[in-house]
Amino acid sequence: MTRILKSDTRMPDSGNILSAVIFLHGYGANGADLLGLADTLAEHMPDTLFLAPDAPEVTSMSATGLQWFPIPWIDGSSEEDALIGLRSASHDLDSYLDEVMIDYDLLPEQVVIFGFSQGTMIALHVVPRREDPIAGVVAFSGRLLEPEALVDDATAFVPILLVHGDEDDVVPVDALPKAVEGLQAAGFKDVYAHIMKGGAHGIAPDGLQVALAFMRQQLGME
Repeated sequence: MTRILKSDTRMPDSGNILSAVIFLHGYGANGADLLGLADTLAEHMPDTLFLAPDAPEVTSMSATGLQWFPIPWIDGSSEEDALIGLRSASHDLDSYLDEVMIDYDLLPEQVVIFGFSQGTMIALHVVPRREDPIAGVVAFSGRLLEPEALVDDATAFVPILLVHGDEDDVVPVDALPKAVEGLQAAGFKDVYAHIMKGGAHGIAPDGLQVALAFMRQQLGME
């Protein structure tokens, strides 16, 4: 059964919805955690709708924190529980993306996903397995899950920007070259990378600037 994902929303400054950016938050956070980035981005993307859905599950670590799926090395869950959670959340997110495009009359090429940490992980798992490629994925501070399976599963070869801090102590920066390798092995041609020098597990100004340029290009704003 698909779980409905509640979204925080910021409408376009222009009043015209010509594109959408969907933020996917990290473990223990919620949609509102990333929606604040829209305040910076909207000036340069005036026709863009910004959406930030909440992940479907409450973490076992906090009554207020949300997760896309359990993480064994953080919450002590089993690998089986993590896999079941990943499959379930993937279905939820897939349905959510379909609903957004229907509700706002958008084509896949008018949509970008912006993930952070666990939000990056679920984005890189779901988007390449969809039928139609979206405009692109911005993937901050995460990792590519099940890269071997992606070789057989990939159907939508979307442009992907990977961004990571070189001082990330939550998801080590070597996750970035591993993701590049896994994506390229699966047939992805348009894979870009940016290292935030001195960056921790977060979104530094230089990373956001690179992400903005990528999104504007992929959405035909350049």
